[in-house]
Amino acid sequence: MAKKKLNKASKAYKRRKRRRILFGIELLILLVLISALFVYAKLNQQLDKIDTKTLDMEKVEINEEVVQNEKLTGYMNIALFGLDSRDGNLEKGNSDTMIIASINNDTKEVRLISLYRDTYLNVGDDTYTKCNAAYAYGGPEQAISMMNTNLDLDITQYVSVNFDSLIEVIDMLGGIEIEVDDQEYVHLNNYCVELKEITGKDYEKLPGPGTYNMTGIQATAYARIRYTSGNDFTRTERQREVISKIVDKAKTAGVPTLMKIMDKVFPMISTNLQKNEIIDMGMSMLSYQITETAGFPFEHTEKKVKKQDCVIPDNLETNVVQLHQFLFADEAYAPSDTIHKRSKYTVELTGIGKNKSVDSSGDESSEE
Repeated sequence: MAKKKLNKASKAYKRRKRRRILFGIELLILLVLISALFVYAKLNQQLDKIDTKTLDMEKVEINEEVVQNEKLTGYMNIALFGLDSRDGNLEKGNSDTMIIASINNDTKEVRLISLYRDTYLNVGDDTYTKCNAAYAYGGPEQAISMMNTNLDLDITQYVSVNFDSLIEVIDMLGGIEIEVDDQEYVHLNNYCVELKEITGKDYEKLPGPGTYNMTGIQATAYARIRYTSGNDFTRTERQREVISKIVDKAKTAGVPTLMKIMDKVFPMISTNLQKNEIIDMGMSMLSYQITETAGFPFEHTEKKVKKQDCVIPDNLETNVVQLHQFLFADEAYAPSDTIHKRSKYTVELTGIGKNKSVDSSGDESSEE
């Protein structure tokens, strides 16, 4: 009889314990949901601070053959513009930095390609000059059109920032680790002087080559160096390195830190990405992986054209083929008629790339 009472008491105790456990789990789920809703609400509030624009799509050009290219449907291509805007105006001005971020929607792999600022291209209305002038001529619409029509892309989304925002992000993340050589540290210190005058932020001079946890001023100065061996070509490598390190550091940052960054930096950003798109990208940030970076044109020659020091694609057609191989693994890409005509014009004008051509299958050939 005592044994039965003990069994009943034991079962009752187990039921009470199970109810306590279930209640604890329910409470935990409720707290998680409340926290998630709080973060979502705060994120929505922060996103209102971004200067959200609506592009005039009638002004954004895409080559006809590209519209029909199914290979691009699995990718999101976003134009990133870094403007040397002293007054904070993100509507006009030469784009000091131009990067295309191509996101594979299935694998979440991200590839970055820098467009060298001095590349001699058609920037619109059959005007050939350095490609960084497109943003100054017609804002993001013309800059995006310049990318699309010269590279056979379908970009319709962009993000523009100035250097102040880059400095703030890096500082609020606690700096990023970068190695500099005996040439770079000298130029970095020189650029820091200019950035201090613009931003009012102080900095410490680097004593020599080595690896440093750099502040926003130092890392931004590093990204601007162009007077070492490699000139603008190694400069764009540095820019992509800084972006990659910021992304890696942001992945390990806590929510409070990210919220502070949003509060400070979002007013310095202009984009046509919508709230839901930014939130979706933010939720997937941990899944994104920057796998490879490169610069365009892949093959080039530096030459003075109309009294300007320019980077000439060697030639445009073959470089566009390489671009589509790099971004989309398209080994049989055939450039559009627009690319063919522009490539021919540049070859005739400069004499560069005249011995290279692309056949109808997309294969490159050279004439001896």
